[in-house]
Amino acid sequence: MAEDEDFPQLDFSTFVLGIIGTAFVHLGDAPPLDGVEPDVELARQNIDLLVILQRKTKGNLTGDEERLLDQALFDLKSRYAEVTR
Repeated sequence: MAEDEDFPQLDFSTFVLGIIGTAFVHLGDAPPLDGVEPDVELARQNIDLLVILQRKTKGNLTGDEERLLDQALFDLKSRYAEVTR
């Protein structure tokens, strides 16, 4: 497969940012893509996926990757709590 210059290089941070973006779409905080509507259960699944990644990668991330994951989980869990009240 030829590399497409339109796509960023896929690394851990890019992967995590994709999950974060999807979670915010499901929380109703980002524009929906192709008719995707907010769905707090799908947002919860994305948050749970990030928690699993955090546990499984503990001790193997760079400082920046760890901070990205920690901050994302804090923000998403806080927003999830607000939305589900």
